[in-house]
Amino acid sequence: MKARYKYRIYPNHIQITKLNKLFGCCRYVWNQSLAHCNQIYASGEKKLSYVDLTKQFITQAKQKLIWLKDVASTPLQQSLKDLDQAYKNFFNSCTGKRKGIKVKAPKFKSRKSRQAARFVGSNYKIAQDKIFLTKIGKVKIVWSRPLPNQPTSVTIIKDSAGSYFASFVVETNPEFLPKTENSIGIDLGISIFATLSNGDKIVAPKPLKQNLKKLAKFKRKFARTEKGSKRREKARLRVAKLHGKIKDIRTDFLHKLSTDLVKKYDTIVLEDLNVSGMIKNRKLAKAISDLGWRQFRTLTKAKCEKYSREFRVINRWEPTSQKCHCCGFKGGKKELNVREWTCLNCGTFHDRDINAAINILNTQSVVETVTQPITKVETVETKIAENQIQLSLFDVVAEGQPETNKRTRRRGKSSPKKDVRVDESSTRPESFKQLSLFD
Repeated sequence: MKARYKYRIYPNHIQITKLNKLFGCCRYVWNQSLAHCNQIYASGEKKLSYVDLTKQFITQAKQKLIWLKDVASTPLQQSLKDLDQAYKNFFNSCTGKRKGIKVKAPKFKSRKSRQAARFVGSNYKIAQDKIFLTKIGKVKIVWSRPLPNQPTSVTIIKDSAGSYFASFVVETNPEFLPKTENSIGIDLGISIFATLSNGDKIVAPKPLKQNLKKLAKFKRKFARTEKGSKRREKARLRVAKLHGKIKDIRTDFLHKLSTDLVKKYDTIVLEDLNVSGMIKNRKLAKAISDLGWRQFRTLTKAKCEKYSREFRVINRWEPTSQKCHCCGFKGGKKELNVREWTCLNCGTFHDRDINAAINILNTQSVVETVTQPITKVETVETKIAENQIQLSLFDVVAEGQPETNKRTRRRGKSSPKKDVRVDESSTRPESFKQLSLFD
């Protein structure tokens, strides 16, 4: 498996000038190639291949534009490879070959946003405290952790705050942690970030909420500055650095939490949340974005793959907050302000989040898994078994009511809403069971 290791680098003033020139050349090659591809696409012709784009916008362009020769040629070629891959992802997403969220067409790059240039092969060398880059020189690097193997490529990154990083791609082997024979279900929330099925509750730092007043102050000062002035650039850097600080606090918390869970538990179960849809709610969008639910799921899944743990994601439509984990009785939908409730069937007092976490752990309908995927045959057998149990319960409970049973059958034959009544029968045993208990 491939992993990415990121380190902070500190170029001097001369190297910063050379790196900015390299970023500008990569950006120029990308934008010119993209504009040419869009023009060809508008005229109805076929898009040029990577080889044709390299000949036209690197080899032939260097004869007219001498400043393209001042930088290494490998990052320019990698920029065109990235553009070609972006088009492939876009076309595969449109035709349905690529699963997941629809990929948009590649866009033009701006010099105000994040900049990147990738070196491969012999265009970079690693030393004890420096890294050598072709036509850049030896750049100081801080090794926060050792590299496990020789990297296949290195990407030099400049973020919006003006910090420089070196990102290495390394091929690693999965590691094996000792078995703990423990499983955990996790219910994610807003006030409490994560509630575990064992009763533990984890609170997130919420860095955006803590720095919201400071961020608003910096943005007001930025809005008052004149466009193109030096003070505007200084104000923009203040805002970008504060955003970087907020991101670092959130990422550090998610990394530590996911690592701790992977080390303690063999199986981790999460709920498939529609985060992109929930963010559209203007009242909760800022709070949800401040937590980083999706990033937590991505980090946990990657670390489970690395350390050979089992990671499962259950269906988002499972009634985890409505169902009692003791008897399985469904109490119906509950408002968000209802944090505690009592089961009407067995009388158990529940904490809403802990009960949901236990139901997440016990749910068998898996949407995504890492190490032990459920096959289609097993899924079909599980559904058949569940239907048999539900039908037998319905027959036993409704045994003393033949007239009602006949009426429902007649209506089911004549009514066009046959599927709805069949689905509703799965919830009837619980209601009949409750009535029999009250009687």
